[in-house]
Amino acid sequence: MAEIEREAMEYDVVIVGAGPAGLSAAIRLKQLDADLNVVVLEKGSEVGAHILSGAVLDPCGLDALIPDWKEKGAPLNVPVEEDNFYMLGEAGQIRIPNFPMPPLMNNHGNYIVSMGNVCRWMAEQAEELGVEIFPGMACSELVYGENGEVTGVVAGVFGLEADGSYGPSTEPGMELHGKYVFLSEGVRGSLSKEVIAKYDLSAGKEPQKYGVGMKEIWEIDPAKHKEGSVTHTMGWPLGSKAGGGSFIYHLENNQVYVGFVVHLNYKNPHLYPYMEFQRFKHHPMVAELLKGGKRVAYGARAITEGGYQSMPKLVAPGVALLGCSAGMVNVPRIKGNHNAMLSGKAAAEAAFDAIKAERSGDELTAYEVDVRDGAIGADLKKVRNVKPLWSKYGLTASLVLGGMDMWTNTLGFSLLGTLGHGKNDAESTEDASKHQPIDYPKPDGTLSFDRLTNVSFAATNHEESQPCHLKLADPEIPVKVNLPKFDEPAQRYCPAGVYEMVEDEEGPRFVINFQNCVHCKTCDIKDPSQNITWTTPQGGDGPNYPNM
Repeated sequence: MAEIEREAMEYDVVIVGAGPAGLSAAIRLKQLDADLNVVVLEKGSEVGAHILSGAVLDPCGLDALIPDWKEKGAPLNVPVEEDNFYMLGEAGQIRIPNFPMPPLMNNHGNYIVSMGNVCRWMAEQAEELGVEIFPGMACSELVYGENGEVTGVVAGVFGLEADGSYGPSTEPGMELHGKYVFLSEGVRGSLSKEVIAKYDLSAGKEPQKYGVGMKEIWEIDPAKHKEGSVTHTMGWPLGSKAGGGSFIYHLENNQVYVGFVVHLNYKNPHLYPYMEFQRFKHHPMVAELLKGGKRVAYGARAITEGGYQSMPKLVAPGVALLGCSAGMVNVPRIKGNHNAMLSGKAAAEAAFDAIKAERSGDELTAYEVDVRDGAIGADLKKVRNVKPLWSKYGLTASLVLGGMDMWTNTLGFSLLGTLGHGKNDAESTEDASKHQPIDYPKPDGTLSFDRLTNVSFAATNHEESQPCHLKLADPEIPVKVNLPKFDEPAQRYCPAGVYEMVEDEEGPRFVINFQNCVHCKTCDIKDPSQNITWTTPQGGDGPNYPNM
């Protein structure tokens, strides 16, 4: 095929992803120099459409970026008023008192927010400063220079044939070139994954670890609503089956975020994370809260959990990884948005200094130093051993030893040093023959729901004539390897019902319903054969989360 000809646009900095990291970078660049040409490309139909988070925001990142955010009307309207931690059993719960917990676990001073709305507000601030923001523009390729440096991205390819080829109706997109490219795609972004592999940025680091987070928004009985209340739970229904826990946040208008996280290093391929979430809502404490209410939205996404020791090198020639693209989530706090904002600010400052010095296409080493030696590194170092302790020794040990380690780190030292993670999450999956299948209760349609019904509340949509964006390295592996060895766990680990094993006259057949995809990337992470690669579909497709 002849080389595709595309128009090109030149910028100082090209930013992929209009999340908190990318928008913070754009805002800071224009604060430093109003004449810089900055563009932000967002694959969602609008800014905020693909934003899903735990939704308790530590405002330190916003304080550093826009100190007068309150006066400018940032949608941080619900301060945390009550902080609860519970250990659940099947029929009851025990509250864990707050006083033994390290100060970093205190949520007072934080805000319950819709991160989608926060990002929409940040986009308004960026545009007022002159940043160009293009939603509905998926970035499908990186552009490389003569010396192997990243010089830009390809965005806005539409109308590919079903086999991925260019046809008569294909719009080839544009090349957007920059002196530097920032990747703020969120967890397991396809371009970030390419950069990490191409430049071997994970060399010498621990494997990245992940969880899958699922969230519903509920409108509940006003008599049960406690605006500003934050609750986290551990224990039932996961128990020893997997690591994870829940969050319940009371925001405005009698609405509650109900979320559930399952760590993806679980061993039993029969485990069904989505159904663990649905079972959780039948706990007496949760069921009583939701009784008489209605679910109004659903979403899911992967969460980076590896922490400080799993962060790859953050820079390569011409490119930098921001926020969750590099894994900056503080796992015990279930928070990463503050670090995403701080990373965007730091990357912008490094790029500004470089451009002012007439540099381009090199490594922004000042950004790397800022992240590791500054506020982000300090935040992640304090909690770096909680996840490996949980993975190796279970929940109780992580509570006791992890809590002690967080306390000592708060005082400036650690008796444990820095623990490793060992296997990646795909390698953690064991043969199905070593484990018993799990019998999950059927959803009742009131508190719990089947996946396809819930996916309709994510408002996800993909143009059916486009190529499937979920690529199989070997189409035969699901039936010939994953089914007999692992009971094909894709049927269960996907929180959107994308993957099915269908029996027909010729035997089992692996079906990919890519229209259901909510872009969580769990399949790219957990597939035990590492046979599935998530790639970006055409712009505007995917979920359209309302205030998630």
